[in-house]
Amino acid sequence: MGFRMSGPRRIDTHQHIIPPEYARWMHEKRVRPGGLSMPSWSQRSALKFMDSNEIQAGILSLSTPGVYFGDVLEARRWAREVNEYSAQVVAGRPERFGFFATVTLPDVDGALAEAEYALDTLHADGIALLASNDGRYPGDPGFEPLLEFLDGRHAVVFIHPGELPAPAVPGIPTFAADFLLDTTRAAISLILSGAMDKYTRIKFLLAHAGGFVPYIAFRVLLTMLNNRELALTALAALADEKQSVLRRFYYDIALSATPSALPSLLEVADPGRITFGSDFPFAPSMAIGFLNMQYENYPLDRSLRTAIDRGNAEALFPRLRQGRG
Repeated sequence: MGFRMSGPRRIDTHQHIIPPEYARWMHEKRVRPGGLSMPSWSQRSALKFMDSNEIQAGILSLSTPGVYFGDVLEARRWAREVNEYSAQVVAGRPERFGFFATVTLPDVDGALAEAEYALDTLHADGIALLASNDGRYPGDPGFEPLLEFLDGRHAVVFIHPGELPAPAVPGIPTFAADFLLDTTRAAISLILSGAMDKYTRIKFLLAHAGGFVPYIAFRVLLTMLNNRELALTALAALADEKQSVLRRFYYDIALSATPSALPSLLEVADPGRITFGSDFPFAPSMAIGFLNMQYENYPLDRSLRTAIDRGNAEALFPRLRQGRG
């Protein structure tokens, strides 16, 4: 018998938006994100999905491939259009939606300008970064000005995977495994670069339970031992898992709330930093329904389930606390 929620409903921190003009642009470019056809999206379909899955609010973000295709001015124009469209959706239903703003990495100057505009003028709930940008991961020294800015704003930064900077394997869609590796590489990049120690006020939220991060937690710590500056941190974590740098990340459970994935995540993550996620509309409704059933039947302590469904996200997005909008 599955657990059914009562009282406050879920906050979905991994829900995507596909503005109609952006969708047309992607069709023109013949882009298939993750190796899949671009799904349709509308505010009406999102609300219908949310109502049928006990989701009170969804934090919208643009998925891969983002807006950068080698043309800086084009990327800046599309980032602004996507963010203003997202802000209009949120303004119309602030109790049902929030959004992570799109930026223009690897164009750092454009990303800084857009992040400032999105946070200050559009009141974005956070910033979305693709795990890799033109082959560069977020710990890249060239991206430090953006991380420094986001640290100063105590920003929530959603890290979403994209295409690996490597050739695709014929017959294997990139969402199946490449996405998970891309997120894993991003997390390790932030750790080994020292960014997790330097920019402690950024709240990094990793998509899909962190990719392979929970499964390879000890490999990450062993890798840190090779870095003189990180060795003591790694040794402390090996002695006491609660000191692990991996517990500083936030993780959503989009497409990962299964009996095989949840145990690893719960072993590695801080239970106060796990949030509900759906991956709508890229994940088919049937798949989301099946995974939600798996999640509802998984034996979780009631307080932990409530925290994952809502409480942990409320801490990240205080304006969505029950009774506020």
